Amino acid sequence: MMKTDIQSREDLYTLVATFYDKVKKDEEIGPVFHKIISDWDGHLERITDFWEQHLFGVQKYRGNPIDVHNEVDKKMDYSISARDFGTWLFYWMGTINELYEGKNAELLKFKARKMQTVFFVNMHEHKPKKA
Repeated sequence: MMKTDIQSREDLYTLVATFYDKVKKDEEIGPVFHKIISDWDGHLERITDFWEQHLFGVQKYRGNPIDVHNEVDKKMDYSISARDFGTWLFYWMGTINELYEGKNAELLKFKARKMQTVFFVNMHEHKPKKA
């Protein structure tokens, strides 16, 4: 099967939906997503909005993803680890590689690596300090 590049919102939605199908089944990070997300359809649309903004400049996404990730970590009793972020990135990169190739696919992988670092460092800085 010939792969194409990510060219549209529909392509992004396919990527996001396929990615979350894998994440939901993961024994380590799947439970985090299942505990936090109750409206999967809405979540898939919101995350597609997020990536559409970062890839195509479409201004649909509303929110602060850093704050959201800090809240998730708090709800999970500050247990989100670098390993969890690594697992997330493993599925994201693998799903992109499985479905697409090209400039936009590579740009999404680059942006995901950068965001993973920023989100995790910020989350780590917001964990309660141990006495």
